[in-house]
Amino acid sequence: MTAIAELAPHLGVQGACAVFAYPRSSFYRHQQAKTVTVSAPRPKPRRALGADERTQVREVLESERFADESPYEIYATLLDEGIYYCSIRTMYRILHEYAAPKGTRKNGATNCATRLTLNPSC
Repeated sequence: MTAIAELAPHLGVQGACAVFAYPRSSFYRHQQAKTVTVSAPRPKPRRALGADERTQVREVLESERFADESPYEIYATLLDEGIYYCSIRTMYRILHEYAAPKGTRKNGATNCATRLTLNPSC
């Protein structure tokens, strides 16, 4: 790179790049000053849920009534009752924020009768 820069005044950039079989576009790209842009923190949306609303949604998600249902099912059930707290994705965000698993449904046991195994104890 520096050799090309030293030869450029004598041969021209195109000739110097041709001598070293180096693309001119790469030479010019590396010549540009690298600037680091620091972006401002993203502002909080105006329609975002407040802390009290988030805790209310969390209590609903973790209630005994919805213990074994996913946020999709909870959302549908609440809409049938005419209640809207937030979107399904926001429910998942709230669960993730409080380190809950990705959904509240229980994992069922596998059915040993339909599985082929070499171990007859199952």
